[in-house]
Amino acid sequence: MKDSFKSTFLFFLFFNLGFICLGQQKIITGAEQIPKYIDILKDQNIGIVANKSSILSLSSHLIDTLLSLGININKVFVPEHGFRGDADAGEKIFSQKDPKTGLSILSLYGNQRKPTNEQLKGISTMVFDLQDVGVRFYTYISTLHYIMDACAENNIPLIVLDRPNPNGHFIDGPVLENDCKSFVGMHPVPIVYGMTIGEYAQMINGEGWLNNQIKCQLKVIKLKNYTHKTHYELPLRPSPNLPNSQAIALYPSLCLLEPTIISVGRGTEMQFQIFGHPNLPKSKFNFTPKPNFGAKYPKLENKICNGVDLRKYNTKNKIELKWILDSYSNFPEPKSFFKQGFYRIAGTKKLKTQIEEGLSEKEIRRSWEEGLINFRGIRLKYLLY
Repeated sequence: MKDSFKSTFLFFLFFNLGFICLGQQKIITGAEQIPKYIDILKDQNIGIVANKSSILSLSSHLIDTLLSLGININKVFVPEHGFRGDADAGEKIFSQKDPKTGLSILSLYGNQRKPTNEQLKGISTMVFDLQDVGVRFYTYISTLHYIMDACAENNIPLIVLDRPNPNGHFIDGPVLENDCKSFVGMHPVPIVYGMTIGEYAQMINGEGWLNNQIKCQLKVIKLKNYTHKTHYELPLRPSPNLPNSQAIALYPSLCLLEPTIISVGRGTEMQFQIFGHPNLPKSKFNFTPKPNFGAKYPKLENKICNGVDLRKYNTKNKIELKWILDSYSNFPEPKSFFKQGFYRIAGTKKLKTQIEEGLSEKEIRRSWEEGLINFRGIRLKYLLY
């Protein structure tokens, strides 16, 4: 084990020194800083919350690395999209054995979203390492909440290996209202909250959002060479329908169209970079959703959609409302535009009414201001960078 640890440590030391010599400040994730947490994991029975994004490099997964260092991994818990990250949005994930490692893979997306006391028996330390995208309805922060809750109830310390937030440079959107809570929005935060997942974990603890305001014994392994203004492109897609940095940047805005009649490109190779519908006005750009990786049954399957191509759009540091406003105003049957549950994504029941009443983007955004001011004050208490 000592030789294995030494070789792994030297690899990351020389790898990062190479960036320093080139004058570049490579962001170093929490997972990559093995010397900062390896001693805590030795001689412990470890539970890990991980998926495909839990990597140290494109050829090195956290779980494989820890196993090679002799760490005793007891169980692996996985969020939406599964351990390999290839399940559809909303698709139930089933528990299984990993064929490569033989480890028990326990699903936290389906009928069960919180580890049971029975599943946590024998685990002495929990590790959390998921790549978030900094958007309230991206469910990894909801999984974080339930992990913290279970760990607090069972007196299990939790180590969060922090990762950069590709949307961490701005804050925007309506703050979630209490009567709109669901798994796609559990906390009173705006759509884009401008925090890393480690900072967010501290906020869950500090604001008393866990069951009965209990506290989780939390340790965050911080990032190196990162600020909230640092540009970061993910080395791989964090989930099937966020294939690149443009999709990730547009996701907070275009996801508002998900619980409507409009397609946002699922079933194409341009997910969250386009939108359209057969009944929108004809345009130069159109697309036809078909079953593919991450979308077995896409909305508007095999229908030609008149749409808008945003692949080269210069994204702004804000949520863009013009696309949902334009789609609604141009749709010939406005009564069928919104689907049930729009308020869960919006985080407020006001937005649907505001759109239906024809309010301008400026007027809608004005209604967010007080909530955003209050949230900024809360957020400030938990920032690490």
